[in-house]
Amino acid sequence: MTRTEIDITGELVRGLLREQHPDLADLPLSLGARGWDNQLWRLGDDLAVRLPWATESADALLHKEYAWLPFLAPRLPLPVPVPQRLGEPSQRFPRPWIVTTWVPGTPADRAPATRAGAAADGLAAFLTALHRPAPVGAPAGRDRGGPLAGAAEQFAEQLDTATGLGLVPDPDAVRAVWEDAVAAPVWTGPALWLHADLHPANILTENGAFCGVVDFGDLCAGDPAYDLAAAWTLLPDGAADRFHDAYRPGADAATLRRARGCAVLRALVGILVGDAGEHGRPGGKAAWGPPARAALRRLTAPAR
Repeated sequence: MTRTEIDITGELVRGLLREQHPDLADLPLSLGARGWDNQLWRLGDDLAVRLPWATESADALLHKEYAWLPFLAPRLPLPVPVPQRLGEPSQRFPRPWIVTTWVPGTPADRAPATRAGAAADGLAAFLTALHRPAPVGAPAGRDRGGPLAGAAEQFAEQLDTATGLGLVPDPDAVRAVWEDAVAAPVWTGPALWLHADLHPANILTENGAFCGVVDFGDLCAGDPAYDLAAAWTLLPDGAADRFHDAYRPGADAATLRRARGCAVLRALVGILVGDAGEHGRPGGKAAWGPPARAALRRLTAPAR
């Protein structure tokens, strides 16, 4: 990751607000989260400030959210962070930033969904509403939304690394799921709107069910299988069938095969990030490990 040289502090965020959005500058301010690309600072009760801090691509991701989320949010049944203001690069902070609505809840990597029926129905309703044909000019995915074969090298590297660390009990079963997914017919329908990054840290829970979806930086148009992977990576055991029954118009067998491959890829990422966090390595997040291991167990159980 390429980190900005500027240390993001509450004083810096408040200074940016005073310069560009002074009507918001005196609201209470506290650090909300540090993600892969951005930091999130809660602003008052209802707003948040999102600033790029870790990757060079974060600027473009914020502009994407600012351009498209206000258009998509009204039709989505779960709360999402809707951009309200755009912060321009300045001498104080040479990158763009945004003010969004605040979405309450706890990330699912720290508070997993436990009410299987409610979680399955909520996720299915969200993806049913989101997965509509995207207009001409919709953003393309950085490495998501297209044929899975394009991620073959990434999959092989991650599986080899995780296996070498002793993190994958049955690599042959994992490889079988992936190979079946790559062999499935590719998506030939219209390019649908995708969140494209539905891992447990990007969906919020309350009382055991989903209550919000955040971080739309990878928003793009493409194959819905990339989001349908969430049936294995986000839901508790035994909830996938109910999710598939509730999702409309319903996924065909080929799409579900590709979705399982996407889920395996996401689970391997989570396992490696979780292991790095458990051992104090850079970029690690220990909370990612347990849900990723649970997802891999669900995905490989039928293959054994």
